[in-house]
Parts: sequence; C-alpha cells; structure tokens
Amino acid sequence: MKSTKNPLPGMNPYLELAWTDAHTMLIGYIRDELTDQLPPDLRPRAEEAVAISAEEGRRYRADVAISESWKRGLPPQWTPSNVPDGVVVAEPEIISAEPMTERWVEIREVTGRLVTVIEVLSVTNKMGVGATAYHRKQESYVQAGVNLVEIDLVRGGEHVILASPAQLENRSCSRYLISVSRSRLPEQLEVYQCPLRERLPAIRIPLRCSDVDAILDLQPLIDRCYEKGRYWQTDYDEVLDPPLAPDDQAWLRDLVEATTSD
Repeated sequence: MKSTKNPLPGMNPYLELAWTDAHTMLIGYIRDELTDQLPPDLRPRAEEAVAISAEEGRRYRADVAISESWKRGLPPQWTPSNVPDGVVVAEPEIISAEPMTERWVEIREVTGRLVTVIEVLSVTNKMGVGATAYHRKQESYVQAGVNLVEIDLVRGGEHVILASPAQLENRSCSRYLISVSRSRLPEQLEVYQCPLRERLPAIRIPLRCSDVDAILDLQPLIDRCYEKGRYWQTDYDEVLDPPLAPDDQAWLRDLVEATTSD
C-alpha cells in the first residue's frame, strides 16, 4: 500500500505543482501553530488580498464583497453574441484565469498595532509586476518598524527576499531560503538555508522587544500539507519547472520508490 507520508525529509518540490492549495493550507497551519505561544494581548491572523490591477501591481482587501449566485453551483461562461452580417469576427481561445490572491500571517496587538508579518512566498511574488509589488510591500514593513519573516519554499522566479544569496556562505546549496528581519535590529538579517535533502528548520519568530520569540517548526506543517492535501497521489514522473538537478531527481525517485515498496 502506498504511504501517505511525505517521502522526503524536508520540503517536497512536488507541492509546487499545486502551490495555491498547499500555500493556503500552510498559512492556516502557521497561524494555528503560533496561537498558543503568543502573549494574551497578541493574536495571529491569516490575511488575504486580491490583485485588481495587475498592471499596477495593486492589492486590495475586501471590506464587503457582493457576488452573483451561480445556478447549479457552476460559474457562468461567456458565449459569443450575434454580429452584423458581413463582419468576420475572430473567436478567442477560452482558458482558465485564476485571480492573483496573496495570503500571509499577521501578528497584531489587540489594539490593532502590527508587530510581525510572516510572508510565505508564491511564484507570483517572484515574477514581473508581482515582484515589484512585493518589494514595495517589503519596504513598507521595514520602514514601519515591523518584524518581517519571509519563507521562500518555491524554486521558480526571481530572488526577492531581503537576504541576498550573494551574502551567504554555501550560496549554491539551497533554492529554499528563510529570512528574518527584526525591527529593533534592522541592520542585520537572520537567514536559514534549507537544502532539499535536509529537514526544514524550526525558526524563531520575533515579537515585541519584551516578548520571548515564538518558535515555528516548519517541517511538521509541510508534512501535514502533504498528507491532508493527498499529495501522496502525486505523479512523480511529472517534470518540474524549474527541473531538479539530475542527482537530486535520482535521489528523490529512490526515496519515493522505497516508500512505495514498504
């Protein structure tokens, strides 16, 4: 019988094939993991913003949303209307379009003051206008004196977190990085490199100066995403983008086959 457990000791890159779903689960698990560790006057919240204008990279939170009901639970489909005789109109190709939705975790005082932000990056944060918008958001946090935790567990796109790979030792050992910026120590960053073949770390989440750091152990949360999202049904013959290095692909395949044969 095929195991439902994550066959890898750390991040499973095949989660990236359905990162929207895995990302949503991970945000919720991070919030839940932190809840019991926070002082009574701090609270974690999972936040969401939708891109309305991709050209400008703007993000908005909805205060009130009005949606049209769908008959039989199915979304409406556009169909071509009649055109005047003699006019030849090209018919478009219909493809699926997903809204650019960003999710993150905020830790706030009960008064509403923002203390810490935890960003779990998606490819949309690391490409084109999405990267530009993310850098603006990143800068606003730092200038406002907010602790910023950036968790980059996707291999595609540009490098956007505050920690530059050029500053790191063994800079080529990992495509996964975590960066922590403390508001009281803006001149330094805490960086965790997360090699593919190693367990994801338990990291310190900064709060206020008077608070003890919360601890976020990422590996059990990724493993939970894998199991609850039924990613054990993944087709490991599918080619990733970007592809794994040949030796990493062979290593991963051996682990998957060993897990399947148990």
